[in-house]
Amino acid sequence: MNELYLDIETIPANSEAIRAYIAATVKPPATYKKPESIAEWYKEQAPAAIDEAMAKTGLDGAFGHVCVIGYQFEDNASQVVYGLDEAEVLTRFNTMLDNDIPRAMHSAVKVVGHNVLSFDLRFLVQRHMVNGIPPHPVINVAVNSKAWDNKAYDTMTQFAGYGNRISLDKLCLALGVESPKGEIDGSMVAKYVADGRIDEVAAYCMRDVAATKAVYQRMTFS
Repeated sequence: MNELYLDIETIPANSEAIRAYIAATVKPPATYKKPESIAEWYKEQAPAAIDEAMAKTGLDGAFGHVCVIGYQFEDNASQVVYGLDEAEVLTRFNTMLDNDIPRAMHSAVKVVGHNVLSFDLRFLVQRHMVNGIPPHPVINVAVNSKAWDNKAYDTMTQFAGYGNRISLDKLCLALGVESPKGEIDGSMVAKYVADGRIDEVAAYCMRDVAATKAVYQRMTFS
């Protein structure tokens, strides 16, 4: 198999329609029983609860957006595509994969990433659907990968076990791999992008790709 190392960065929704949808679903805690207490909660605490729920859409493929995609195919030069026009990012990503991976090799590619099955691949395909852009065949096959078909390798699951978690940073430390973390981590991506620092997010994504490749090679003794 030929490895495609993959990592994405995502940001929350910024649509007023989505904010309105979330606002309609936000409810006070069940402990609030009195009408006046409920009214006070909606006045004083609901705005913060809506903001928090909006921030969480960065992890929700239905509403959040892909802003950076980094990858490396085999030992080729690493690549990154990023921007605030999600449809353009997804389209360019497809084109870049076409340029890097010959069609005859599509069936022999394994996508490698950290939490790639539960997050990166699923989120990517969901955003392709939302934008009406067919995902690249390699991505479309890998997203539904089963353990026996060797189309995806999730470093988190392979190390921690199904249903368990370990951060990439912690796994790097355990395996003696240089950590990709610097001044930025995943929790800061939305703020960096909002501040116009998406270039730094792209550089961080590429460090994650490099770390994922090194971790994979340690884990597979390759």
